[in-house]
Amino acid sequence: MNKKNPLCYAKKVIDTECKNLKKVRDKLGNEFLKAVDAVCYCRGKVIITGMGKSGIICRKIAATFASLGTPSVFLHPGDAVHGDLGMISKNDVVIVISNSGETEEILRILPSVKKIGAKIISFTCSGDSSLGRYSNFVVETGEIEEADVFGIIPSSSTTCALVLGDAMALSIKQIKGICKK
Repeated sequence: MNKKNPLCYAKKVIDTECKNLKKVRDKLGNEFLKAVDAVCYCRGKVIITGMGKSGIICRKIAATFASLGTPSVFLHPGDAVHGDLGMISKNDVVIVISNSGETEEILRILPSVKKIGAKIISFTCSGDSSLGRYSNFVVETGEIEEADVFGIIPSSSTTCALVLGDAMALSIKQIKGICKK
């Protein structure tokens, strides 16, 4: 990092995140459309779950869905393990966000979600990840380059997840014909 020019470094961070967003945009295809349909025609609620920084992004996405008239809630994976899986029904759709698709706390709840019968949509790097294999629909992001100098601090991955959530929520708004009053 150039300590003498933080503006230059900040622009590099933004450039990295923009590059990742373009890559994610270019990967959107049929699985995204199937996931949008699953949420759009869900007879229950949309439950969004993720761990750590992804969990924070999940809260925002759930709020966006709710603002647009799609019943939705955030479910913390730790709370799910301790009894809150009871909020999930077979009529629900569960959106799971995990960059790696290998987050232990999430993988721990997936067999129960599958047994309940809720549809699972994942935003993750690969359909070949553990999360991807549990999912009915996988919105693949591909490998994402984090924007920090170490390449490990959730930055680009959380930005991409947030944008995917917004894209899904606003696409559903478009399908349902929700208008400004």
